[in-house]
Amino acid sequence: MQTEKISAAPTVQSRDPYLTSPYSLGNRIRRQLWNTCWAMLFRTSPRPAFAWRAALLRLFGARLGSGCHFYPQARIWAPWNLECEDAVLVGDRADLNNHASLYLASHTVISQDAFVSNATHDYNDPAFPVVSCPMRIGRYAWVAARACVAPGADLGDGAILGMGSVATRALEPWCVYAGAPAKKVKDRPSFS
Repeated sequence: MQTEKISAAPTVQSRDPYLTSPYSLGNRIRRQLWNTCWAMLFRTSPRPAFAWRAALLRLFGARLGSGCHFYPQARIWAPWNLECEDAVLVGDRADLNNHASLYLASHTVISQDAFVSNATHDYNDPAFPVVSCPMRIGRYAWVAARACVAPGADLGDGAILGMGSVATRALEPWCVYAGAPAKKVKDRPSFS
């Protein structure tokens, strides 16, 4: 009878990048404090309490212009990486996954259920590290409901990403995009 040697399961090592956080302890504590604040004070605030939610974001390092409207169920991964000009609107359940600087120019609209991310993983590296890059969404740009903006896909001034569309590359100013991946479907008038 032939026997097969079965090796014991490998021990979990703290250096395994899949099992350890790529973020510093300080970053993790800061995000936990923000998540607690979001759950207890931001998300539960009355719908018209825009100034209250802006104050909470500023308390955690966001740089916001006047008249910014963040709805109560909007998710912001790291307020300290967020900079908004005046009159920015972020709808309910919109998710700003901003591991690096995210700049929203004036009159930007991020509609409900939209997902904007400036982070991914380097899948060519066995350590699978998080890779992030700064992102800018131009003035009068609109990310419509359930649309997704991938890392590196900045939106030019006045660009529109249609409902449910996926931007995987930069979008030209004053153009409307739709589909997955998003393709230019038409121009729109410039407000400048």
